[in-house]
Amino acid sequence: MKIIAYPTVQNPPALRPAPSGRAWMDALPEAYGYRCLPLTIANTHGWEICSQVAFEATWNGGNSKDDINITSTDSGLMPTTHFGSGILTFHAGYLFKTEPGVSLMTQGPINRPKDAIYALSGVVETDWSSYTFTMNWVFTRPHVPVRFERDEPFCHIFPVRLDALEAVEPVLEVFEDSGDLYTRHKAWSESRNSFNADLKTPDSQARSQKWQKDYYRGFHSDGTEGGDEHRTKLRLKPFSRVIRTDGEQHD
Repeated sequence: MKIIAYPTVQNPPALRPAPSGRAWMDALPEAYGYRCLPLTIANTHGWEICSQVAFEATWNGGNSKDDINITSTDSGLMPTTHFGSGILTFHAGYLFKTEPGVSLMTQGPINRPKDAIYALSGVVETDWSSYTFTMNWVFTRPHVPVRFERDEPFCHIFPVRLDALEAVEPVLEVFEDSGDLYTRHKAWSESRNSFNADLKTPDSQARSQKWQKDYYRGFHSDGTEGGDEHRTKLRLKPFSRVIRTDGEQHD
């Protein structure tokens, strides 16, 4: 699968594979957030578009475009107040092209909470569209300054197939009828409860172990191996440069 990014401005924003690290996870005791494999896989599930400028924006609660004040001492692609109603708009700086049937999910940076503002999500049919998209954030509280740093991501993208979603047949079944799945889940649940209880006991094995690593390692709680496609990290490729016929390099 190929995703092509065509810069639409002379100096487009940085476009990079999303990193696994998060400052708030680093700050946790023993950085324990990284033990949660679903969390760290999600962190890297796509590419980020990053702000060229450091800026501060404040919404006064009104619906006018002028009710958001943006200040910055940097120069570069700045956010705008195109819609009003407390919506802050970023221009992506690229037109993306995907293969037939593949769209792009566009959303806020994954697992990067930001106070007083919320990133809105969109699905863009980039397999045919000749239109660019904007990344929009809506203020959730007035009179609270929101700051973005230079190189801070404002948009996260990854490919999706809409036909694959429509082909899904959701089914609700009785858990006890699932055979080994129910048996293994019950054993894990009991093991988990026992482990968490033992964490409260000084010098216990659970205290020494700190956390159960079975899911992270890709094993069931009874020691049998899980799926063949178990992953502990994603290795996304960066957008590579191409050489035009005039000899210039372009992203």
